[in-house]
Amino acid sequence: MPTTSTTSAAWRRAEARLRDWFAALGRKPAPFQRAAWKAWGDGRNGLIHAPTGTGKTLAAVGGPLIDGLLHPAKGLQLLWISPLRSLATDTTGHLTAAVEAMELPWRVLRRTGDSSSAERARLRRGDCELLVTTPESLALLLSYPDAAARFANLRGVVVDEWHELIASKRGTLLQLGLARLRALRPELRVWGLSATLGNLDQALHTLVGDDGLLIGSAARKRTRIDTALPGPGERFPWAGHLGLKQLGRVVQAVLEVRTALVFANTRAQAELWHEALAAVWPEAPETLAVHHGSIDPKLRLATEEGLRTGALRCVVATSSLDLGVDFSTVDRVIQIGSPKGVARLLQRAGRSGHAPGVPSRILCVPTHLLELAEIAAARRALAAHHLEPRHPLRGCLDVLAQHLLTRALGGGFQADQAYAEVGTTRAYAQLPRAQFDAVLDYLEHGGTALAGYPEYHKLVRDADGVCRVESKRVARLHRLSIGTITSDGSVQVRYLKGARLGAVEESFIARLRPGDRFLFAGRHLALVRVRDMTAYVRQASNRQGGVPRWMGGRLPLSGELSAELRRVLGDGDATEAEMKALRPLLAIQRKQSHLPQADELLVERTHTREGDYLFVYPFAGRLAHEGLAAVLAYRLAQRAKADYGYAVNDYGLAIAARKLPPLDSQAMRELLHPWGLRRDIRASINLAELAKRQFREVARVAGLVFNGYPGQDKTLRQLQVSSGLLFDVLRQHDPEHPLLWQAEREVLDQQLDYPRLRDAMLQAARGKLLYVVPPRLTPLAFPLWVERLRGGVHADDWKSRVERMLAQLEKAADR
Repeated sequence: MPTTSTTSAAWRRAEARLRDWFAALGRKPAPFQRAAWKAWGDGRNGLIHAPTGTGKTLAAVGGPLIDGLLHPAKGLQLLWISPLRSLATDTTGHLTAAVEAMELPWRVLRRTGDSSSAERARLRRGDCELLVTTPESLALLLSYPDAAARFANLRGVVVDEWHELIASKRGTLLQLGLARLRALRPELRVWGLSATLGNLDQALHTLVGDDGLLIGSAARKRTRIDTALPGPGERFPWAGHLGLKQLGRVVQAVLEVRTALVFANTRAQAELWHEALAAVWPEAPETLAVHHGSIDPKLRLATEEGLRTGALRCVVATSSLDLGVDFSTVDRVIQIGSPKGVARLLQRAGRSGHAPGVPSRILCVPTHLLELAEIAAARRALAAHHLEPRHPLRGCLDVLAQHLLTRALGGGFQADQAYAEVGTTRAYAQLPRAQFDAVLDYLEHGGTALAGYPEYHKLVRDADGVCRVESKRVARLHRLSIGTITSDGSVQVRYLKGARLGAVEESFIARLRPGDRFLFAGRHLALVRVRDMTAYVRQASNRQGGVPRWMGGRLPLSGELSAELRRVLGDGDATEAEMKALRPLLAIQRKQSHLPQADELLVERTHTREGDYLFVYPFAGRLAHEGLAAVLAYRLAQRAKADYGYAVNDYGLAIAARKLPPLDSQAMRELLHPWGLRRDIRASINLAELAKRQFREVARVAGLVFNGYPGQDKTLRQLQVSSGLLFDVLRQHDPEHPLLWQAEREVLDQQLDYPRLRDAMLQAARGKLLYVVPPRLTPLAFPLWVERLRGGVHADDWKSRVERMLAQLEKAADR
């Protein structure tokens, strides 16, 4: 690969052309941008870490553009990896502008799942020097026999928004793809871009190895966090709501600026807020839109274009617009509820002031009183630059199986060589050879239990020991399934006349009958019929039904925000406006029970009309509390046989029973001890059943079950049945199968957040535990009581009970 010293006259002349373009835009290169250009010219790898809107894209592309001027060549020169299709579209436009400004004869092409047949044909012909694509599309390109020739002239790879990929299976798939590219092009330069990461060194090492260079912007972008506080004498919810009581404040904040982004944490919440805003929207309806990942791509692209041009005044969105899409028209960002994480708050705030030197601002709208403390904690954590780390996954055997089949299609491989190659990634650096061979055996024979079924024999070893795919059917099915990392069974939603709106989960549609109404894509719809995995709908005048809920929509409180929250709650001298507004509530908590300090675990036992309640407050996040509540209920049942129910939120958990056994602080310390934790998890939550559900996703990624052909997708029920049968067969006849191990590990790590669960129990065993018996529900207990009550009482009765209990609490507060 040709390189040019960054001190040469030729490099300086080429760099001057880039600086002239900056000057024409009224700007000059920042020091970190020039440092990144120089590092590229010197042949280095690295990670560029800078705040949103400070010019990371130009920092990363500047070096390749200069290099391209000095060493003209045809064919693919630069690969730009984007985590989102919408971001890929936006980035393609920016990179095209930079290439044209440099008068470089590069052809820029985008290749994602949304690419047209014409774009794909151009790529097959090699009509491209700069390709913007996704991890899945890269894997697809590597699955063809001409992969080595296609990437023969590749000089470098840029991974955009690396923090969004590193901790996911998509990031693992990308690590394997980069390992393959490095094997084909040993001098390949790899650079990553990131704005919000708390573990930069680990992120750098994961992407580029030991010799990487970390380049950051010296200037920290200013971020201002405002809060929509309750007014004097205003009654504010004590427990979880949608925040619609704040609708008036949000509308006023939106109308004060040219364009606003309103972020919600879930797609259902975004739909409901869009509906509420539409009901009071004083301007043309087409100036208000909703955007989330389940809406049809054409509608999402239209919304993004409306943001770019300024045609939209307000967009209600989820994390689908979190990433670095540049909407310079956005003047204000509003966050509904707690952001649940410091990095997420910073990322969303960065959607405003998306230009160097312009501060970012975000208005946080709490949905209940305790979220005031979360907002104050997020501001403190941000000031201290305590961002969440995102740790890479280790040893995902299903992704490894998918990649090995890709390698077999892309020219074949020998086992020793492939094991060494995947071992260069952080994800598989410590993978035992026995596990690698087990995956290989699964691909060759299906494992012990499936060895008699030819359809599971995907790889064939020739006389030289090279693993290949000989079956055209296996090749076709694999390429259709590449990138199937996680995907809930979904049903397409479209009008009778054909216009597509997007997709919702099959479990939601299955509950509807023809004529039932629901809210989706910002529209009131009525179901007409369901046919061939498509829900045909018509426009309805209003909504009388529900809103789709998507699996995985709950965001747990991050560890960094949780730790800061505990410090904020324990700070009696807190001066933030949010904490001043929260003082009356915290005073009630102190008076009736105790306000736990950062090193304390509070346990409350309270008697209500329903029976006894045990409240525990580890502040470990909803997922960890799910597992802890199940284990605690199981251990209580070993002491005293009874029916125990539980409820959780991000702060703690509640155990309910008609009568709890006698308890004290020592008994609670024993009940919460981590000894025997894995054993008790298996006994308390039916780990085998959860693993069976998780196995469906693992089996899809690994290619054990097939989703179906385009337009003929299998139903969720079909996938459940086929994967369920396979799970039972493997569990009985091949219990050591690598995919069974993978499914159980994912349940523990992802669904129950096992590391945080175990840490919370260790803290309970070693730290200070306070056991209190308050006379009534406390402010910390009330939201958990509401959560528990919601599941077992008729809706009207539930609401009236909550109102009565809230009145009692407020009466106690006035004493």
